[in-house]
Order: sequence, then C-alpha cells, then structure tokens
Amino acid sequence: MNLSKLVKLGQHIMFLTLTVLVIVFLFSCSNTKPSKVYRVGILCGIEGFSNIAEGFKAKMTKLGYIEGKSIVYDLQKLNAEPIGEKRVVKKFVDDKVDLILAFPTEPAVTAKAFTLGTDIPVVFAMSGIEGNNLVNRVDYPGKNITGVRYPEPELTVKRFEILRELAPHAKRIYIIYDPDYPIAPYALEQLRAAATSSGITLVEDTVRSVQKIQVVLSKRAVLSDIGVDAILIMPEILTQSPDAWAIISNFATEHKLPIGGSAAFEADSGAIFSYIPDLIEVGEMSAILVDKIFNGTSAGSIMVVTPHSHLRLNNKVIQKLDLKANEGLLSIADEIIR
Repeated sequence: MNLSKLVKLGQHIMFLTLTVLVIVFLFSCSNTKPSKVYRVGILCGIEGFSNIAEGFKAKMTKLGYIEGKSIVYDLQKLNAEPIGEKRVVKKFVDDKVDLILAFPTEPAVTAKAFTLGTDIPVVFAMSGIEGNNLVNRVDYPGKNITGVRYPEPELTVKRFEILRELAPHAKRIYIIYDPDYPIAPYALEQLRAAATSSGITLVEDTVRSVQKIQVVLSKRAVLSDIGVDAILIMPEILTQSPDAWAIISNFATEHKLPIGGSAAFEADSGAIFSYIPDLIEVGEMSAILVDKIFNGTSAGSIMVVTPHSHLRLNNKVIQKLDLKANEGLLSIADEIIR
C-alpha cells in the first residue's frame, strides 16, 4: 500500500473515530439532567405505603436524576401522626426544597396548605381527592399541585363485592374507621348504597385512636354473639397503622373472620385479599409528574392520573377459613399467595 493510500486510510479512521465520539457525547448530553441539584422532600404518612418512595426514586434514576449528584432526597416516615405531618412539611418549606412528594391523603392536604404562597410544587400520591381541596379539577388541578389519585370510593365498593364473592355466608360486614378522615364519608356513601342493594348489613364502629380500637373490639369480643361475619377495611390511615392493624387482624383470627383488605401488606398478614394500586407503580407515576415539573411545566396544569389496581388473593388464609376462590377471581388475580 503506497503512502497516499495510508494517509487516506488514516484520515478515514480519524473521521470515523471523531464521528463516534460526537455521537456518544450528544447521546450523553441528551440523557443527562442539568447540573442543578434538586432537593425533594418526601413525606410518607404511613409505613405501609413506603414502597411509593422506593418506586419514585428508582424511576427518577431511570429518568436521569442521580441520587447524591443531581438530586437529594429527604425522606420522612410517620405513622398517622397529624402533628408530625405539620412539623415535617414546615421543615421542608424552611429548607426551601424544590418539590414535596406527599402521601397518602392527609399528608398531601397538609403539604398543600403549608406551601401556598411559596414557589414549592407538591405532588401527591395515593391521595383521595374527594372531601378536600387538593385539586380544582382532575384535568386541571390548579395552583402548585398535581399527583396520583387514590380512587377510594370506587375501590371500597369493589372490595365489598370481592369480599361477598369469597365469603358469601357473610351477611353482617363490620367496618371500623376514623370518621374524620377526609375521604371516609364519600367511600361510605357508595358502600352503604351497595350494601343496601345487596341485602347486607353494615355493622359500624367509629374510632379516633388506636386505644379506642382496642376498647371497641375488646367489648365486642366478650359478647355471646360478636355480631359480625366478616371485616372490610376502610380507606383511612388509622386502622391501617401497624398497631391498629395488629389489633384488628388478631381479633379476626381469634373469631375466624375473613378480612377484605385494602393495602397490599394486609394480604400478607391476615386478610383474604387486598385490592389496591401497586405502590411501586404509583411511585413511578409520581416520578413522571415530577420530571415534567422539573422541566418547566406548572404543577397545577398537569392532569391528575389514576393508577390501575391489583388483586392479591391469600389462598392460605382463604382455605384456613374454609372459603373458596372461584375461577373468576382466580383468573383476574394479579397474585395468588399459596
């Protein structure tokens, strides 16, 4: 090969090398977030929903936000502590975080209230939008907020229907709940209508503390007829806190009562099923909203999104209670615990 051909070959190789380097550089730039370090305050109001934070952070990483480099998280976990919610949100505001992710409903309501008048956007997750001022409309939430909705009134009726399919003998269904929880009245309205049309009696006890739950159930436990055939968990924080859930599930075990669960962890620890959006997926959906905000879209102009719900059947508990899941339920279950 003569000298001129070698020179041309060398030039060609150099050109290809530079082209590849430019492409790699441009690709790298397109997948790298700005040098700004975002600070996100995460308020988890109940330990059972903490997987939302895991899904959120994992999705943020996939979107190009690297923890410790381009984004910093301040994750605060509470357990149904209203005073704690205010303390944590105030801390986030004082720290001038770039955004607050809050869940479920009450922490989100607190976050919105404490950030009004600031430039801090709020993204809620697993939060009911009934009975509060979280959003103006689903398609245009307004002000500084958007999020992932918890469609609880519809889910409560669906859980009622699933419980009836699994425990057709249950004619008296027990609900114990905090009447002050914002979305409880809306869920109850639809549940009562469904129960009436089905000929089912709802046995209701209202409570406002874990101690009261213990008192109410202890009184019921000593009756010759406890007056209930099954339990349906309602959509509020108190009865799903660790201490309260332990009391309720122990009561159900002692009296061989099926529990229709709400949160996914309940199907792992005593309930015959749970029906709820997947928390990891909810966190991922929240991250997509946050990314839009960080890229310049006003939070209040981003449509609220509603997640798909997942059915988990605990076949071990179902069989232990001499119940049976029909083929219809088995075919639509996202997971069967055997």
